[in-house]
Amino acid sequence: MAVIIGMDPHKRSATIEVVDERGQVRAAGRYGTDKAGYGEMLAAGREHPDRVWAVEGCNGIGKHIAHRLVHDGETVVDVPPKLSAQVRVFATGNGRKTDPVDAHSVAMVALRTPDLVRVQVDPELVVMGMLVDRRDELGRARTQTINRLHRVLLELFPGGAKQFLSSQQARALIATIKPRDIVGKTRRRLAVELIGELEGIDKKIKTAEKDLKELVIARGSTLMDRHGIGPSGAARLLSDVGDIRRFADRDRFASWNGNAPLDASSGDQKRHRLSRAGNRRINRALHIMAVVQLRNSTKGRAYFNAKKAAGKTSMESMRALKRRLSNIVYARMVEDQNRREATGPGEHSGTTLQTSVTDLTPDIDSSDKPLPGPANNYHKPALPAVS
Repeated sequence: MAVIIGMDPHKRSATIEVVDERGQVRAAGRYGTDKAGYGEMLAAGREHPDRVWAVEGCNGIGKHIAHRLVHDGETVVDVPPKLSAQVRVFATGNGRKTDPVDAHSVAMVALRTPDLVRVQVDPELVVMGMLVDRRDELGRARTQTINRLHRVLLELFPGGAKQFLSSQQARALIATIKPRDIVGKTRRRLAVELIGELEGIDKKIKTAEKDLKELVIARGSTLMDRHGIGPSGAARLLSDVGDIRRFADRDRFASWNGNAPLDASSGDQKRHRLSRAGNRRINRALHIMAVVQLRNSTKGRAYFNAKKAAGKTSMESMRALKRRLSNIVYARMVEDQNRREATGPGEHSGTTLQTSVTDLTPDIDSSDKPLPGPANNYHKPALPAVS
């Protein structure tokens, strides 16, 4: 009999519940995530020959244990926390949130939802994801360092330094002043230390960008050919999306990345609002792409101007542009993946007949319509029908 092993993962522990095709509990337990605890949990799961592990939050707290299970040859599906929360709220027990209750909710979601994403571990994408996370951390560290440097420079120079300040410009500026009092000398010393930290961060960012560019090219991706997508943006798209074909179409992809407007109509008033749902990191990458296109004379800028000329506000036009860019990125990623599978990694052929990359010619209001949530056509082992 096929079973689902629902798991509520934590950093140092994991609670599981085994349910059969009728939803009846066959076993349950709590295990540590260290080597011994994981081995015991894996042995307990393997007592059931036909099994599927359902782990909550495989892109978050459950990532470490989901990848270990996949590495050991287990079939793992990702259960979004929102789905398990809905099951928990409507179940008996007044919606109490405990580890066993969460494990049961995860198992029930996996039992009743046939199109959950199966977890796949691609070493190239794992490495890419780690490096792009590191690049984002360096970016935040640089912003913090620049802010601290500006605060010190404001106390050394009347009016402070200019807004966009490089380490070379800051070092040239600090060389023009030599305070004689102890307070001024201390401030200057702190500013020099911050400039040194900024130079170190800039060097690490440059190295990270170089590594990411090499990985993206080696992957056979042409995302960086699109105006506004650099190595970091391309790596973020590849690592977070994984298999682009898990989205049935570009509309599902737009809903997943938060660029499908939500219907907010009331009565005779027809309007849509910005969606705050979806993958915010991908949404940010598309937003940066849109901003870069608006700063230059591009088709994206022409599309934005056409929307404004049609009577839309700047915010509505920006939303429409991001949606259009989402469609283009989707088409390009599908094309790249088809070419990669046809020619092997590292090959770069022309546009295939399977997909086409369109330009930014405006669609008739297609960017302004709400769309359904994401769907996945990832195949997972079929389970017997629930009786």
